[in-house]
Amino acid sequence: MGEKITAPHIVKMKQRGEKVTCLTAYDYSFARILDEAGVEMLLVGDSLGCVVQGNHNTLAVTMDEMVYHTRMVVRGRKRALVIGDMPFLSYQVSKEKAVENAGRFLQEGGAEAVKLEGGVAMRETIEALVQAGIPVMGHIGLTPQSVHQFGGYKVQGRHKERREAVLRDALAVEEAGAFSVVLEGMPLDLADEITRRLTIPTIGIGAGVGCDGQNEQLRIASARGRVGAAGFSGRAGEE
Repeated sequence: MGEKITAPHIVKMKQRGEKVTCLTAYDYSFARILDEAGVEMLLVGDSLGCVVQGNHNTLAVTMDEMVYHTRMVVRGRKRALVIGDMPFLSYQVSKEKAVENAGRFLQEGGAEAVKLEGGVAMRETIEALVQAGIPVMGHIGLTPQSVHQFGGYKVQGRHKERREAVLRDALAVEEAGAFSVVLEGMPLDLADEITRRLTIPTIGIGAGVGCDGQNEQLRIASARGRVGAAGFSGRAGEE
């Protein structure tokens, strides 16, 4: 089965020029299948709000629901790194609340890392989590929890000002101590530039094949309107 995957292991994969696999799982059965297939990272995504619960966005997902699904995924894997996706308002309120909720993923859910959305605005929060001993995966570009602010699931970084902001977000996430970062819904050349400039792995969702890895969701058919599913076919919304 190979050695247990850890956050430092993922960083070393980029240093060695190896591609990273990251798939989304919500339950024991899928986690076991993906783990046995050799997937390095299993993301318990708040996308379960769309894919499992049938909502139009991820905003209604709660911490209790995320911990519940994380426990199921952890039971199904032996080797993969399990990452808990922090739901809306579980980390934005304060750094203290973020540490508390991230800790729940590790203590109650059995996860080994957490993911949160945001770049420059979340830098201090990421730093606080890392200082608390919690590995963090960042998430920039099209951040689904900001769907109402964006006016829909729209590609980010097509225009100069927004492109520079996304790049600043990427650098802030790395400088804050994250071990990897998701790049979602952005132009391919921007994702390529970020991947070249960062020393931590980039995981793409609708950001092209130039990233260090890709995140795929095996039950994406129910997630209506997400650029992660539509971006490759050119149906993603404009900024």
